[in-house]
Amino acid sequence: MKDIKLIAFDLDGTLFTTDKTITPRTYEALHAASLKGIEIVPATGRFLRTIPEPIKRMDYIKYIISINGAYVYDRLNNRPVYRAEIDRVKAVEILKFLDTLPVAYDCYADNDSFMNRQMMENITDHIADPFYLKMLRDSRKTVDELKAHIAAGSVDIQKMMAYTLDGEVKAYMMKELASRFEGLTITSSIRENVEINDQGANKGIAIRKIAHDMGISMDQVMAFGDSYNDIPMLEAAGTGVCMANGAADAKAVSQLIAPSNDEEGVAYIIERELLGAE
Repeated sequence: MKDIKLIAFDLDGTLFTTDKTITPRTYEALHAASLKGIEIVPATGRFLRTIPEPIKRMDYIKYIISINGAYVYDRLNNRPVYRAEIDRVKAVEILKFLDTLPVAYDCYADNDSFMNRQMMENITDHIADPFYLKMLRDSRKTVDELKAHIAAGSVDIQKMMAYTLDGEVKAYMMKELASRFEGLTITSSIRENVEINDQGANKGIAIRKIAHDMGISMDQVMAFGDSYNDIPMLEAAGTGVCMANGAADAKAVSQLIAPSNDEEGVAYIIERELLGAE
Protein backbone atom coordinates (compact mmCIF):
# COMPACT_ATOMS: atom_id res chain seq x y z
CA MET A 1 0.00 0.00 0.00
CA LYS A 2 1.09 3.58 -0.69
CA ASP A 3 2.57 5.72 2.11
CA ILE A 4 -0.06 8.46 1.86
CA LYS A 5 -0.44 11.08 4.62
CA LEU A 6 -2.84 13.49 2.89
CA ILE A 7 -5.79 13.01 0.54
CA ALA A 8 -7.10 16.05 -1.36
CA PHE A 9 -10.21 15.83 -3.50
CA ASP A 10 -12.37 17.98 -5.72
CA LEU A 11 -16.12 17.90 -5.03
CA ASP A 12 -18.25 18.34 -8.16
CA GLY A 13 -17.58 15.64 -10.72
CA THR A 14 -15.14 13.86 -8.40
CA LEU A 15 -16.37 13.09 -4.88
CA PHE A 16 -20.02 13.88 -5.54
CA THR A 17 -22.19 11.80 -7.82
CA THR A 18 -23.99 13.51 -10.68
CA ASP A 19 -26.94 14.26 -8.36
CA LYS A 20 -24.51 15.96 -5.91
CA THR A 21 -24.57 13.33 -3.17
CA ILE A 22 -21.87 11.46 -1.26
CA THR A 23 -22.59 7.76 -1.11
CA PRO A 24 -22.29 5.90 2.22
CA ARG A 25 -19.38 3.90 0.78
CA THR A 26 -17.45 7.07 -0.10
CA TYR A 27 -18.23 8.67 3.24
CA GLU A 28 -16.98 5.57 5.06
CA ALA A 29 -13.81 5.32 2.96
CA LEU A 30 -12.83 8.88 3.87
CA HIS A 31 -13.60 8.26 7.54
CA ALA A 32 -11.56 5.05 7.53
CA ALA A 33 -8.63 6.87 5.94
CA SER A 34 -8.83 9.59 8.61
CA LEU A 35 -8.70 6.92 11.33
CA LYS A 36 -5.38 5.76 9.83
CA GLY A 37 -4.02 9.27 10.43
CA ILE A 38 -4.41 10.48 6.84
CA GLU A 39 -5.34 14.16 6.51
CA ILE A 40 -8.53 14.72 4.49
CA VAL A 41 -8.65 17.98 2.51
CA PRO A 42 -11.54 19.09 0.26
CA ALA A 43 -10.36 21.26 -2.65
CA THR A 44 -13.15 23.04 -4.47
CA GLY A 45 -13.98 26.03 -6.60
CA ARG A 46 -16.85 26.82 -4.25
CA PHE A 47 -16.61 29.40 -1.49
CA LEU A 48 -17.04 28.50 2.17
CA ARG A 49 -20.73 29.29 2.52
CA THR A 50 -21.59 26.86 -0.28
CA ILE A 51 -19.53 23.92 1.03
CA PRO A 52 -22.16 21.14 1.34
CA GLU A 53 -23.28 19.99 4.79
CA PRO A 54 -21.93 16.42 4.44
CA ILE A 55 -18.42 17.89 4.10
CA LYS A 56 -18.95 20.27 7.02
CA ARG A 57 -20.02 17.33 9.20
CA MET A 58 -16.66 15.61 8.67
CA ASP A 59 -15.18 16.89 11.93
CA TYR A 60 -11.79 15.33 11.16
CA ILE A 61 -11.21 17.82 8.31
CA LYS A 62 -8.73 20.49 9.41
CA TYR A 63 -8.26 22.47 6.17
CA ILE A 64 -10.55 23.41 3.29
CA ILE A 65 -9.19 24.64 -0.03
CA SER A 66 -11.89 26.91 -1.45
CA ILE A 67 -12.29 29.15 -4.51
CA ASN A 68 -9.71 27.11 -6.48
CA GLY A 69 -7.05 27.88 -3.85
CA ALA A 70 -7.74 31.61 -3.49
CA TYR A 71 -8.79 31.02 0.12
CA VAL A 72 -7.40 28.19 2.27
CA TYR A 73 -9.28 27.90 5.54
CA ASP A 74 -7.96 26.52 8.84
CA ARG A 75 -11.07 25.14 10.57
CA LEU A 76 -9.37 24.52 13.91
CA ASN A 77 -8.28 28.13 14.31
CA ASN A 78 -11.09 29.70 12.24
CA ARG A 79 -8.74 31.69 10.03
CA PRO A 80 -7.32 31.78 6.52
CA VAL A 81 -3.80 30.43 6.05
CA TYR A 82 -3.48 31.50 2.42
CA ARG A 83 -5.15 34.07 0.16
CA ALA A 84 -4.60 35.04 -3.49
CA GLU A 85 -6.96 37.68 -4.89
CA ILE A 86 -7.45 39.83 -7.99
CA ASP A 87 -6.98 43.58 -7.53
CA ARG A 88 -10.44 45.15 -7.80
CA VAL A 89 -9.26 47.71 -10.39
CA LYS A 90 -8.10 44.86 -12.64
CA ALA A 91 -11.35 43.01 -11.89
CA VAL A 92 -13.40 45.93 -13.27
CA GLU A 93 -11.29 45.94 -16.45
CA ILE A 94 -11.89 42.21 -16.87
CA LEU A 95 -15.65 42.71 -16.57
CA LYS A 96 -15.50 45.49 -19.16
CA PHE A 97 -13.96 42.96 -21.57
CA LEU A 98 -16.61 40.36 -20.69
CA ASP A 99 -19.28 42.96 -21.49
CA THR A 100 -18.18 42.69 -25.15
CA LEU A 101 -19.22 39.02 -25.23
CA PRO A 102 -22.64 37.30 -25.02
CA VAL A 103 -21.99 35.95 -21.51
CA ALA A 104 -23.18 36.33 -17.93
CA TYR A 105 -20.72 36.77 -15.07
CA ASP A 106 -20.37 37.03 -11.30
CA CYS A 107 -17.63 37.26 -8.68
CA TYR A 108 -16.60 36.12 -5.22
CA ALA A 109 -15.39 38.71 -2.73
CA ASP A 110 -14.81 38.38 1.02
CA ASN A 111 -16.30 34.84 0.95
CA ASP A 112 -19.54 36.03 -0.61
CA SER A 113 -20.81 36.13 -4.20
CA PHE A 114 -22.45 38.78 -6.37
CA MET A 115 -24.12 39.02 -9.79
CA ASN A 116 -25.86 41.66 -11.87
CA ARG A 117 -29.59 41.46 -11.25
CA GLN A 118 -30.43 41.43 -14.96
CA MET A 119 -27.92 38.65 -15.63
CA MET A 120 -29.51 36.55 -12.89
CA GLU A 121 -32.93 37.07 -14.44
CA ASN A 122 -31.63 35.76 -17.78
CA ILE A 123 -29.24 33.12 -16.43
CA THR A 124 -30.93 30.19 -18.20
CA ASP A 125 -29.66 31.70 -21.46
CA HIS A 126 -26.14 30.83 -20.27
CA ILE A 127 -26.38 27.80 -17.93
CA ALA A 128 -28.31 24.55 -18.50
CA ASP A 129 -27.13 22.36 -15.61
CA PRO A 130 -30.09 22.28 -13.15
CA PHE A 131 -27.95 21.67 -10.07
CA TYR A 132 -25.59 24.53 -10.92
CA LEU A 133 -28.54 26.81 -11.64
CA LYS A 134 -30.03 26.09 -8.23
CA MET A 135 -26.74 26.60 -6.40
CA LEU A 136 -26.15 29.87 -8.20
CA ARG A 137 -29.64 31.19 -7.50
CA ASP A 138 -29.41 30.16 -3.85
CA SER A 139 -25.98 31.67 -3.22
CA ARG A 140 -25.54 34.83 -5.33
CA LYS A 141 -26.51 38.24 -4.03
CA THR A 142 -27.80 40.44 -6.85
CA VAL A 143 -26.66 44.03 -7.39
CA ASP A 144 -27.71 46.63 -9.91
CA GLU A 145 -24.29 46.80 -11.58
CA LEU A 146 -21.41 44.54 -10.60
CA LYS A 147 -18.60 46.75 -11.92
CA ALA A 148 -19.86 49.68 -9.84
CA HIS A 149 -20.28 47.41 -6.81
CA ILE A 150 -16.68 46.20 -7.07
CA ALA A 151 -15.29 49.69 -7.67
CA ALA A 152 -17.11 51.06 -4.62
CA GLY A 153 -15.91 48.23 -2.36
CA SER A 154 -12.84 47.94 -0.19
CA VAL A 155 -11.89 44.29 -0.80
CA ASP A 156 -10.21 42.53 -3.70
CA ILE A 157 -11.81 39.76 -5.72
CA GLN A 158 -11.32 36.09 -4.91
CA LYS A 159 -12.70 34.71 -8.18
CA MET A 160 -14.68 35.79 -11.22
CA MET A 161 -16.76 33.50 -13.40
CA ALA A 162 -18.30 33.86 -16.83
CA TYR A 163 -21.01 31.61 -18.25
CA THR A 164 -21.91 30.58 -21.79
CA LEU A 165 -23.50 27.61 -23.56
CA ASP A 166 -21.53 28.38 -26.72
CA GLY A 167 -18.31 26.38 -26.91
CA GLU A 168 -16.72 28.73 -29.44
CA VAL A 169 -17.42 31.76 -27.25
CA LYS A 170 -15.95 29.89 -24.27
CA ALA A 171 -12.76 28.99 -26.15
CA TYR A 172 -12.34 32.56 -27.44
CA MET A 173 -12.95 34.00 -23.97
CA MET A 174 -10.35 31.75 -22.33
CA LYS A 175 -7.76 32.60 -24.99
CA GLU A 176 -8.39 36.35 -24.85
CA LEU A 177 -8.44 36.56 -21.05
CA ALA A 178 -5.05 34.86 -20.90
CA SER A 179 -3.55 37.16 -23.54
CA ARG A 180 -5.12 40.48 -22.47
CA PHE A 181 -4.57 40.29 -18.70
CA GLU A 182 -1.36 39.33 -16.91
CA GLY A 183 -1.22 37.44 -13.64
CA LEU A 184 -4.37 35.34 -14.04
CA THR A 185 -5.20 31.65 -13.95
CA ILE A 186 -7.97 30.77 -16.42
CA THR A 187 -9.69 27.42 -15.92
CA SER A 188 -13.08 25.71 -16.16
CA SER A 189 -14.95 23.26 -13.94
CA ILE A 190 -18.21 22.67 -15.86
CA ARG A 191 -19.17 22.89 -19.53
CA GLU A 192 -20.80 26.29 -19.15
CA ASN A 193 -18.22 28.22 -17.12
CA VAL A 194 -14.86 29.95 -17.25
CA GLU A 195 -13.16 30.58 -13.90
CA ILE A 196 -10.81 33.53 -13.45
CA ASN A 197 -8.42 33.57 -10.50
CA ASP A 198 -5.21 35.33 -9.53
CA GLN A 199 -2.21 33.33 -10.75
CA GLY A 200 -1.36 32.56 -7.11
CA ALA A 201 -4.70 30.84 -6.66
CA ASN A 202 -4.71 27.25 -7.74
CA LYS A 203 -5.28 23.96 -6.00
CA GLY A 204 -1.68 22.89 -6.55
CA ILE A 205 -0.21 25.87 -4.71
CA ALA A 206 -2.79 25.45 -1.95
CA ILE A 207 -2.10 21.77 -1.37
CA ARG A 208 1.66 22.42 -1.33
CA LYS A 209 1.09 25.08 1.34
CA ILE A 210 -0.93 22.71 3.54
CA ALA A 211 1.51 19.82 3.08
CA HIS A 212 4.48 22.05 3.92
CA ASP A 213 2.81 23.40 7.05
CA MET A 214 2.01 19.85 8.21
CA GLY A 215 5.46 18.46 7.42
CA ILE A 216 4.13 16.14 4.72
CA SER A 217 6.13 15.37 1.57
CA MET A 218 4.31 15.83 -1.73
CA ASP A 219 5.16 12.19 -2.46
CA GLN A 220 2.80 11.39 0.41
CA VAL A 221 -0.11 13.31 -1.13
CA MET A 222 -2.90 11.70 -3.16
CA ALA A 223 -5.19 14.06 -5.07
CA PHE A 224 -8.45 13.31 -6.88
CA GLY A 225 -9.94 15.51 -9.62
CA ASP A 226 -11.79 15.54 -12.90
CA SER A 227 -11.53 18.96 -14.54
CA TYR A 228 -9.16 21.65 -15.74
CA ASN A 229 -9.08 23.51 -12.41
CA ASP A 230 -7.84 20.26 -10.79
CA ILE A 231 -4.80 19.88 -13.05
CA PRO A 232 -2.35 21.88 -10.86
CA MET A 233 -3.31 19.72 -7.86
CA LEU A 234 -3.04 16.47 -9.84
CA GLU A 235 0.41 17.55 -11.05
CA ALA A 236 1.59 18.60 -7.58
CA ALA A 237 0.55 15.40 -5.81
CA GLY A 238 2.80 12.38 -5.68
CA THR A 239 -0.23 10.36 -6.75
CA GLY A 240 -2.67 12.21 -9.00
CA VAL A 241 -5.93 10.38 -9.62
CA CYS A 242 -8.32 11.46 -12.37
CA MET A 243 -11.87 10.17 -12.58
CA ALA A 244 -12.97 8.14 -15.61
CA ASN A 245 -15.43 10.96 -16.36
CA GLY A 246 -12.62 13.52 -16.23
CA ALA A 247 -11.16 15.76 -18.92
CA ALA A 248 -8.48 14.29 -21.19
CA ASP A 249 -5.92 16.89 -20.05
CA ALA A 250 -6.54 15.96 -16.40
CA LYS A 251 -6.10 12.27 -17.19
CA ALA A 252 -2.84 13.00 -19.01
CA VAL A 253 -1.14 14.36 -15.87
CA SER A 254 -2.45 11.66 -13.50
CA GLN A 255 -0.82 8.46 -12.33
CA LEU A 256 -4.10 6.61 -11.80
CA ILE A 257 -7.54 6.64 -13.44
CA ALA A 258 -10.39 5.94 -11.02
CA PRO A 259 -13.87 4.73 -11.88
CA SER A 260 -16.28 7.61 -12.49
CA ASN A 261 -17.84 9.79 -9.80
CA ASP A 262 -21.09 7.84 -10.26
CA GLU A 263 -19.20 4.58 -9.70
CA GLU A 264 -17.70 5.69 -6.34
CA GLY A 265 -14.24 6.04 -7.86
CA VAL A 266 -12.77 7.93 -4.89
CA ALA A 267 -13.87 5.19 -2.50
CA TYR A 268 -12.56 2.48 -4.85
CA ILE A 269 -9.05 3.94 -5.03
CA ILE A 270 -8.85 4.66 -1.27
CA GLU A 271 -9.98 1.12 -0.48
CA ARG A 272 -7.60 -0.48 -2.98
CA GLU A 273 -4.53 1.70 -2.49
CA LEU A 274 -4.74 2.76 1.18
CA LEU A 275 -7.04 0.44 3.11
CA GLY A 276 -5.85 -2.90 1.81
CA ALA A 277 -9.11 -3.97 0.19
CA GLU A 278 -8.94 -6.54 -2.58
